[in-house]
Amino acid sequence: MNKLHTLQQAASLIESGTKAIIAGPEALLTQLPKGDWIGGTIPYFMDDEGGLKTEDRVFVSALPASVTAISTRLYDERELAAIAADEAENGFSYLIVPALTTVHESFAKNVYAYDGIFNRPLLGWIAGVAVEDIGKAVPKVIDGRTGAVSSDRAVALHATLAAGHQAEIGIVNLFGQGDGATVEFDDTGFNVSHARVNGQKVNFAQWLGENAIDTRLPLVADYCGAMVNVSFASVDAQNGRVQLYAPVFPGVTYRIAAPVADYPKSFAAAIEPLDIEPALSLNCILNYLYGKLEGQHTGHFKGPFTFGEIAYGLLNQTLVHLQIHKL
Repeated sequence: MNKLHTLQQAASLIESGTKAIIAGPEALLTQLPKGDWIGGTIPYFMDDEGGLKTEDRVFVSALPASVTAISTRLYDERELAAIAADEAENGFSYLIVPALTTVHESFAKNVYAYDGIFNRPLLGWIAGVAVEDIGKAVPKVIDGRTGAVSSDRAVALHATLAAGHQAEIGIVNLFGQGDGATVEFDDTGFNVSHARVNGQKVNFAQWLGENAIDTRLPLVADYCGAMVNVSFASVDAQNGRVQLYAPVFPGVTYRIAAPVADYPKSFAAAIEPLDIEPALSLNCILNYLYGKLEGQHTGHFKGPFTFGEIAYGLLNQTLVHLQIHKL
């Protein structure tokens, strides 16, 4: 059932009582009936037919039967800090955040300080629009239970699992640190001007250009063996500014990622050993674009390509999935 559907098919699923996460264009999402779902805007998907962009269907990620109850809520940046208090005792939470908003920035910078944030699985994504419409159209999220649409608040679905079941988040990250220069930053943020490269303060945009850095490769930090990517949104050499898709943090050492020779083959090689069929899955829009995943497949991992991935915190260029285990 985790696949693209026409508006009519998706509406029928909702009316039948299906609990779901729904991704698609605003024009379709706002026509769906109220029900047990949340949604966000995005036009890129991994479906049975492969990676594609479409504006005439929505992707329905149906929650499994082990989800016995849900609650939904919209959060502003202040309220989101207390999201753990709304989580089910045994379950998981799914969060969708509109891109380029104060709630997006606040979540990305502060999530690891949220009280109880690691108590239960939290996954989700950053809503966006077609790449060519960035700056023209506004990302939105929808609380399907109330029909409320928001461009400046996040929406969450808190799922309760049946007794004897447990949720687990997994990630697939193709990138590791390269062997180049160390990069550090003095301030937290998405927009940076200066960095300390091998300890020397430089204009970061200028350094990237002078060293012909391939900005399709993210910055990668090694958090005790866990590789966390920060992807480049744009480099403004004229004004000396670099815009990122996630914030960098002081006290963290980054390096430019080691190159990935063949995206589709690398994804296949990373996914094949997992041999799982996840309950929910999402991937990064940059993997879709840079990896030329249109028409390609990523096994059982189907869902939206998003403008940022959430696995507790904000990730970039990463596939995130959820499994439900029967204990």
